[in-house]
Amino acid sequence: MALRLQQIIDALGGELVGSPDLLVERLAPLDKAQPGDITFLSSVKYLAQLKACQAGCVIVSPRVRETAEARGACIVAADPYLYYARLTQLWRRRHEPARVPGVHRTAVVDPTAVVSPTATIEALAFVGPGAVIGDNVHIGPQATVEAGAQVGADSQIKARAVLGERCRIGERCVLNQGAVVGGDGFGFAPDQGTWVKIEQMGIAWLGDDVEIGINTCVDRGALGDTVLEDGVKLDNQIQVAHNVHIGKHTAMAGCVGIAGSCDIGAYCTIGGAAMIGGHIRIGDHVHISAATVVTRSVLKPGVYTGAFPLSENAVWRKNAAALRHLSTLRDRVRSLEQHAGLSRLEDGISEDL
Repeated sequence: MALRLQQIIDALGGELVGSPDLLVERLAPLDKAQPGDITFLSSVKYLAQLKACQAGCVIVSPRVRETAEARGACIVAADPYLYYARLTQLWRRRHEPARVPGVHRTAVVDPTAVVSPTATIEALAFVGPGAVIGDNVHIGPQATVEAGAQVGADSQIKARAVLGERCRIGERCVLNQGAVVGGDGFGFAPDQGTWVKIEQMGIAWLGDDVEIGINTCVDRGALGDTVLEDGVKLDNQIQVAHNVHIGKHTAMAGCVGIAGSCDIGAYCTIGGAAMIGGHIRIGDHVHISAATVVTRSVLKPGVYTGAFPLSENAVWRKNAAALRHLSTLRDRVRSLEQHAGLSRLEDGISEDL
């Protein structure tokens, strides 16, 4: 289904340069877009690609408006990347098949569960005793909502995802395929060389607008709860251990590992494959680079990088630059030491004479 540029402007705003009747049939990358496509430019380093771009329309910032106008139709927006994000949402709403509310004949819904008549529960899904499913919720095929769990309005639990017993998610949340929210945390007491399981008595609860990536696990609390505040975004294959607290609008890339009882602030970002040790506190507006190992609390806002040692990004970069020359410095020190030793030997001989 094609959209006219005027329909996009009416829905998302921005300033249109070009024909409002131009039809857009697809969203495409800047370097591969064709005349029926719309694309975006978010960085001036791709300005050469903009000049050669064949797209029917390009979303640009005011900074490159003149170049974009010379090329053809464009939408001028303060933040082209944000505009593009909202365009993808508009596109999905217009193009995805409409869901039909109701319970698929192969789904299993306990008679004591409370399910909104506007919810959709797909094939082979399971909704346990006492669960509450809100308005316009979508439960995907083979997904599981365990006993007493609660799902807020407009949320999605996609195929094979699991919401554990008594756990809660807010409105407009997304649990992507295979995600598990509310599984048991890793708790065992040693007993003469064996391990005794510590039952995980808390829950996991998510605020509004939280998204959990594919095969990501958010463990329930051991005694207290695991908490993800509003707007938290987790990428694929992340491990969030029991009793972790993550502040609002913090985002994490794939394969991050967070040990138990960490307290992570609001508006943080954590790069892919970063590791955070247990009982660590991270303050608001802290940004952890990819593959960084965090072994101590970090309270001061800023960017932090490095497996060892963790330090402020600017300090780490200086140390990393010095590290590259370490072997040369070592050879120079050895040469100086040898020279100094020879000089002392010569001084000793002179004194003897």
